[in-house]
Amino acid sequence: MASAALGTQVAAAALEPVGSDGFLKGSSRKSNNCLNFRSKPWVGKSLAWEKTQQSRHLNKVFCMSVQQASKSKVAVKPVELENANEPPLNLYKPKEPYTATIVSVERLVGPKAPGETCHIVIDHGGNVPYWEGQSYGVIPPGENPKKPGSPNTVRLYSIASTRYGDSFDGKTASLCVRRAVYYDPETGKEDPSKKGPSGKIMLLPEDDPNATHIMIATGTGVAPYRGYLRRMFMEDVPTYKFGGLAWLFLGVANSDSLLYDEEFTTYLQQYPDNFRYDKALSREQKNKNGGKMYVQDKIEEYSDEIFKLLDGGAHIYFCGLKGMMPGIQDTLKRVAEQRGESWDQKLSQLKKNKQWHVEVY
Repeated sequence: MASAALGTQVAAAALEPVGSDGFLKGSSRKSNNCLNFRSKPWVGKSLAWEKTQQSRHLNKVFCMSVQQASKSKVAVKPVELENANEPPLNLYKPKEPYTATIVSVERLVGPKAPGETCHIVIDHGGNVPYWEGQSYGVIPPGENPKKPGSPNTVRLYSIASTRYGDSFDGKTASLCVRRAVYYDPETGKEDPSKKGPSGKIMLLPEDDPNATHIMIATGTGVAPYRGYLRRMFMEDVPTYKFGGLAWLFLGVANSDSLLYDEEFTTYLQQYPDNFRYDKALSREQKNKNGGKMYVQDKIEEYSDEIFKLLDGGAHIYFCGLKGMMPGIQDTLKRVAEQRGESWDQKLSQLKKNKQWHVEVY
């Protein structure tokens, strides 16, 4: 296993969860697995995508998680993680990030999926706590190509596990990361200088355990929802007994691109009254007009139910590439007008009621 530095801070520079974000910084060691968490999360390409460094450990943890979900809920510890009234923030300084260990890097998608997406498990020893919906910041190794002599900038990634981690002991955090590849138009070679995404805080409201949560994601935007759903359906959390409805809409290119599908399908089988799961596969499905099926088409398909749930106080979340929002907003506006409502007024009210949650990059 390789070492890494972690922090939890949303707008700072060190591995620490801030509001809902943490930070990690990468080192230049040849192991390619040493990272430091700063104000924003980033997983160094050399670490996350070096196939020779990939571990088989995650497969065991991941399979165990699914099996556990199909039985009774899993006991978690330490339960003291439930005692805090506010999420962990600014635990480490930007120049003094925490060093953690990269436990495993495992490819999640099939051979026909466009791009490569991996599940990365980080052992922080319980020293970099976080809440569901927070992000870790990662700083790549080396210098900033645009500012010679300066470190690389921090990049945020939503955490894909609950505060107890995939091992249920409060000592790990998991990230769902897609490799971003850019090519120099002149040389045709891969350009490593491009920056990755940044994120915002998105915490799971737990004041009402019977609330409805509508979660809309494209690709790796599903990461925070995996954390939500594990907390709702997999873990035996003494202070949080979910009895509401969680409805996940996931948009990806094809079946090989589905992320954590086995986990989500298990929840669907075990909790049919509390979980719904709809997929939009753009290269395999057609919408009602014969075009590609995108997540906004699925939203339109169930628009009457969605609007009724929102009127009843449901929370709605959006996470993924920012390019997803225009199509979704257009669809919601069109549906609202068909219902004789003003979308602008409705959106304003949803934001005022804190029902509207967006984290796009």
